[in-house]
Amino acid sequence: MFPGIDSRAMEQAMKKMGIKQQDIPASEVIIKSQGKDIVITNPKVVKVLMMGQESFQITGSTEEREAAVEISEEDVKTVAEQAGVTGYEARKAIEEANGDLAEAIMKLKA
Repeated sequence: MFPGIDSRAMEQAMKKMGIKQQDIPASEVIIKSQGKDIVITNPKVVKVLMMGQESFQITGSTEEREAAVEISEEDVKTVAEQAGVTGYEARKAIEEANGDLAEAIMKLKA
């Protein structure tokens, strides 16, 4: 963790301060944000409990991916019914409208 400091001594000091650490086995960590996902592969994840607060320390290789639009079957059914199209056409329109149902219906009715 810190160069030149004995890991056992560091662990004991943290224990005295009421800081607990737990390694979390993980194969991938995904942070979802507006418009993109941050994907951390081969992560080392440590959960830290300090003064009643949980936090996570994550290290690994990162990459950004465009966030995929989540489309429910209910959304597809709604758009298909409102626009008078098939489920396939409705799903495609929703994807093109980035999940905006109103926009998908307007495009299909135009």
